[in-house]
Amino acid sequence: MNTHRASALMLQGTGSDVGKSLLVAGLARALTRRGLRVLPFKPQNMSNNAAVTADGGEIGRAQALQARACGVAPRTDMNPVLLKPQSELGAQLVVQGRVRATAEARAYQGLKAGLMPVVLESFERLRAEADIVLVEGAGSPAEINLRAGDIANMGFALAARVPVVVVGDIDRGGVIASLVGTQAVLAPEERAQIRGYIINRFRGDVSLFADGLTAITDRTGWRSFGVVPWFAQAGRLPAEDAMGLGQTRNLSHARTRTGLPDDGIRIAVPLLSRIANFDDFDPLAQEPGVALTLVSPGHPIPAGTDLIVLPGTKSTLADLGFLRAQGWDIDILAHVRQGGRVLGICGGYQMLGLRVEDPTGVEGSPGGAPGLGLLHVTTVLVGDKMLSDAKGIDIATGAPVTGYEMHMGRTEGPDCTRPMLRLTAGDRDSGTRCDGAVSADRRVAGCYLHGLFRSDRFRAALLAELGGKPSPHNFEAGVEATLDALADHLEAHLNVDALLVAAQ
Repeated sequence: MNTHRASALMLQGTGSDVGKSLLVAGLARALTRRGLRVLPFKPQNMSNNAAVTADGGEIGRAQALQARACGVAPRTDMNPVLLKPQSELGAQLVVQGRVRATAEARAYQGLKAGLMPVVLESFERLRAEADIVLVEGAGSPAEINLRAGDIANMGFALAARVPVVVVGDIDRGGVIASLVGTQAVLAPEERAQIRGYIINRFRGDVSLFADGLTAITDRTGWRSFGVVPWFAQAGRLPAEDAMGLGQTRNLSHARTRTGLPDDGIRIAVPLLSRIANFDDFDPLAQEPGVALTLVSPGHPIPAGTDLIVLPGTKSTLADLGFLRAQGWDIDILAHVRQGGRVLGICGGYQMLGLRVEDPTGVEGSPGGAPGLGLLHVTTVLVGDKMLSDAKGIDIATGAPVTGYEMHMGRTEGPDCTRPMLRLTAGDRDSGTRCDGAVSADRRVAGCYLHGLFRSDRFRAALLAELGGKPSPHNFEAGVEATLDALADHLEAHLNVDALLVAAQ
């Protein structure tokens, strides 16, 4: 019987989007470089930015990045409970990588306590294999209105007996109050789990905050593990939440980007209300010859755009209605009439067809709606969810592509006889199959493969087709270099040795 139990340390935040995911990724890379076997864990996540795992399930994209920082393949135990919002009130519940149910927020509050055994089971499996497990909380432990049945923060920390470090974001202001206030609302047994705090995203002269650190420590009794200056390269790593898209990538509905060459390519992505797997576009954002515009609701798709990309979505029919409510359908059809090109990925591909049907209510109420009619295909949302790594070629250019599929439904029709991609499933020798469709005039195309812009040769071929000049940028090497730079950054500004001692 294996009795090994790794040490563990949990990073919780004073609120959402304080940088917990990035700190865990950076610490994971730093400790892995020290020769430790490190594994990431997040008990509960809420995100439509998901990744396919090596064991055939799905987890939050942030945990997949953290696994990469550890040098290991992502697996479902790293994020045993994933909530994928489908509406303002409800979300799809994914448990250990598999869809279990769709629940409204109030109903989920009653369900979550029953998920603690599953969460602890996954955690203990990881703990048996690692030297240290780095755990990321969700939201904030100060949300005491959600404390009953909590599996994401202090509920998990107490059940698993994991020490906690609290992260505060000084860039948003009020960091002293947020840390002191968090300590004030916690129960005594919860306070006993906390070993100290980290100040994140500091700009300017750190010495000017010395009195602030003293004030926090005096009022909480917690020690400081360090102040982390703003990490400017954070936008080169996948974001966990769509709420940070504009800020982290320095993108908006602006028409141009400073320094774009005359032969630069302008690409627009409408920000759907349930946009999913939005890190698909990170490689395009990092191309110096590309101006990537994330079109905010209420703004038109800019005239003069070379390529419109319709992104994935957690709810195709709902976002098809949202797209029309913004008038983007009119912009897209005008763009095609004027000779422009459109590419749809996953749900965006489904929207490009003649019709989308959801006869059993997979994504909400049963129903259907006409698509944009730019591809002669029809999608029916039936069958099991497709979760698979894949690789192959772009048929038009012969460029290799790699990525993953994560979707419901079957798409069929005449334009599927002109597929966009020829794929095989991951590393398995299971034969080839075709994916996607291309219009007769070749200006409109779609496919189910997420991540295809990460393939440097495909991205270069696409930009060349659009009349641009691709850079020699190696996207995957850039991600690795950024993780190393992040680890260096944290080693320089945090007391990593003390954090290791705090772990138990």
